Amino acid sequence: MKVLVLGAGQLARMMSLSATHLDIQVSAYDVGTESIIDPVTFIKSELSLAEAISQADAITAEFEHIPDDVLSVCERSGKFFPGAQAIKTGGDRAIEKALLERAKVPCAPYKIITEKSHFLDAISSLGLPLVVKTCQAGYDGKGQWRVKSEQEIEAIWSEMNAFLSSGTALAPHTIVAEQMIPFDREVSIIGVRSKSGEVKVYPLTENQHTHGVLTLSIAGKEKSEIQQQAEQAFSALSSSLNYVGVLAIEFFDVGGKLLVNEIAPRVHNSGHWTQQGCHASQFENHMRAVTGLPLGDTRLIQPTAMINVLGQSCIPTAVLQVAGTTSHWYGKSAKPGRKMGHINVSAKDLSALGDALSKLADILPEQDYPGVESTAKLLKGD
Repeated sequence: MKVLVLGAGQLARMMSLSATHLDIQVSAYDVGTESIIDPVTFIKSELSLAEAISQADAITAEFEHIPDDVLSVCERSGKFFPGAQAIKTGGDRAIEKALLERAKVPCAPYKIITEKSHFLDAISSLGLPLVVKTCQAGYDGKGQWRVKSEQEIEAIWSEMNAFLSSGTALAPHTIVAEQMIPFDREVSIIGVRSKSGEVKVYPLTENQHTHGVLTLSIAGKEKSEIQQQAEQAFSALSSSLNYVGVLAIEFFDVGGKLLVNEIAPRVHNSGHWTQQGCHASQFENHMRAVTGLPLGDTRLIQPTAMINVLGQSCIPTAVLQVAGTTSHWYGKSAKPGRKMGHINVSAKDLSALGDALSKLADILPEQDYPGVESTAKLLKGD
């Protein structure tokens, strides 16, 4: 079988690597260069997008910000999963909020903003502090403001207004203001839904972010009642979208109650641990779902942590000396803050995982790999 992925980054690469043993050939459409490439070798094909669509058995996507004309032609093929509406929902927070309301899945109180009066009303009704986010074009902490005092309102509105004004009649820009919720931690759920509506869900993942970018994830800590809340949200949202493939949902944990932060209609950074932590990774299960194959086992094999490699020119080979550790490199040129690869480490229990992270902390500098040492101490009970 052949699968065409819209987007040619590391997620397409990992989908391709996960699919070879299933006899699935993966090609990718590079939206920037409008060319078809191999996402592992980066070799360019002479195929046009139309020809690649014609040859594909299934089409999917690795990110949300895909031009409407590309989404439309893929949707018309009848091969596109999870489909144009799901991708647009993940790429527009206003559409996403409407989905959450429709599916009756809780999130922080919010207001949609298209003019200054809406902004002032949000401040009045939701109170300060506020988290303000662009509904389009925001990711990894970009396109966000924190309004903490009335003295900041005019300056922040000036920046917000510039974003709103950059929209067009065909592609208007909007902004969402959310009540700032004092949460205990951030968690996410990765699940997969088949064409027949079968659902399988991975264990909930606890996530740590630095400057809005994911730096560390841990799977294997969760209690059943928290897991159940996350699974209910996954079932409601995936059913509402008639979803096919892997869907990620990020939550704030507020005293044991989960509030959705955002959704991602694709394989997700916080699910990379599944490559070593489960029998079937999120990448393999996404390929299985979109091609109509039976879904794979999502049960946890053993507690696993994922460490993001951001902006580094390589992964220190010394990490491979630590038992249970696997490195994943994306083959990209290094830039500050860029996701270059990740490190997965697994152990028989959480205490042993803490021991492994402690050894990795001796190799990985804190300034480049924040949170590894402190997480190790927490897991070991130090």
